[in-house]
Amino acid sequence: MSGTTRSSEGLDERRRRVLFRCWHRGMREVDLLLGQFADARIGELSDAELDQLEHFMEAQDADIFSWFAGSKPVDPAFDRPIFHVIKAFHTHSGPINV
Repeated sequence: MSGTTRSSEGLDERRRRVLFRCWHRGMREVDLLLGQFADARIGELSDAELDQLEHFMEAQDADIFSWFAGSKPVDPAFDRPIFHVIKAFHTHSGPINV
């Protein structure tokens, strides 16, 4: 699924890859959570934040969705600042249309 509204034009190779991966997770809800965030913020993330996001995307979609839904505590291995940045982004952006 690709719902991206952002062109990858002007992004370096790493950011293009991360943007693509955020939108092509497999679980639509997680595509929306990560993809909408990436559309809005990929160009301004620091290298350290990109490192965290790439690590975060190693988690299983079902776990990521559960962490955002609050139905399961965040695995300490993935409880990095980027998780809280993404969560705050969606909290302040309003509901995600599925």
